[in-house]
Amino acid sequence: MKKLVILIGATLLMAACSKQDRPADTPSTTPEETAAAQRKCGTMEVLKEQLKKNPSLGARMQAIETHTQRLIKEQSLGRLLPDGSIEIPVVVNVLYRTTAQNISLAQIQSQIDILEEDYNAGNSEYGSVPALFSGVKASVGIHFSLKNVVRKYSNKTSWSAVTENMKSTAQGGLDPTTPDSVLNIWVVNYINYGGSEVLGYAQFPGGDPDTDGVVIGYRYFGNTGTVVSPFNLGRTATHEVGHYLNLRHIWGDATCGNDFVGDTPQHNTYNFGCPSYPHYSTCSGSPVEMTMNYMDYTDDACMYMFTAGQRDRMLATFTSGGGREGFVY
Repeated sequence: MKKLVILIGATLLMAACSKQDRPADTPSTTPEETAAAQRKCGTMEVLKEQLKKNPSLGARMQAIETHTQRLIKEQSLGRLLPDGSIEIPVVVNVLYRTTAQNISLAQIQSQIDILEEDYNAGNSEYGSVPALFSGVKASVGIHFSLKNVVRKYSNKTSWSAVTENMKSTAQGGLDPTTPDSVLNIWVVNYINYGGSEVLGYAQFPGGDPDTDGVVIGYRYFGNTGTVVSPFNLGRTATHEVGHYLNLRHIWGDATCGNDFVGDTPQHNTYNFGCPSYPHYSTCSGSPVEMTMNYMDYTDDACMYMFTAGQRDRMLATFTSGGGREGFVY
């Protein structure tokens, strides 16, 4: 188990979600034609772009990290958070070019239901967590409700994770709705970074309110309608909302990196597909990797748990100074 304390600034500039590092607004080929075969999350790439544009962001995120680690060490989350469960209202912003991309309300609601299940140990696979990890699996205790759906036609075939134009009405997208107390999710036809598609990305706590939220491709949102296998069970949103609530990738975005969680085994890198259990890490001690964790890169059907440490990290974001306190206070 990882016990390292690493400065957040060093981690922010480590290897990112996809291997591309060549931002481009327009892919070299026509997008929307072929769905992704492997998971690519753009969260760390977008963070690197945001840090370039706003150097003060690193200091804000470091302050949130220091606050988070202190609360977890003091085990003070229970007395700092109000009684009862936390509920996150969600606004889904649909940007579409074709009728199919203007996804149905049923598809949208299916994703809200999946978030509700996954963050409260209500998913059908929860009982399949291997015995090795049964002592750390956890229900997070965060609930989700659909507040509104905003729809807008656009003739764009691609939305840029560099300019984040989908989040700006002035750039053809949609401005976020009260991002201090509402989770905004943009559902778009194609998310481009470096000339290739990413399934989704999120903004960590501490970022610019004008770009705060989660972006997901319409083929990877919910479990009905336009979704395509192997990302047809809504786990892209579960993964990205984890980032939105301050979770890192389980491999720490570096070889044998640190995800700032004490009860996740050290992964040497991300895992694709559905690895056979047990899957051993090449890191020190050769631990069994938690490939079924939502913060790995496995297929939707093969990710189905958070840990108690990840739960505490997410809950810390709702305390004063945690970056998401507007949902509570």
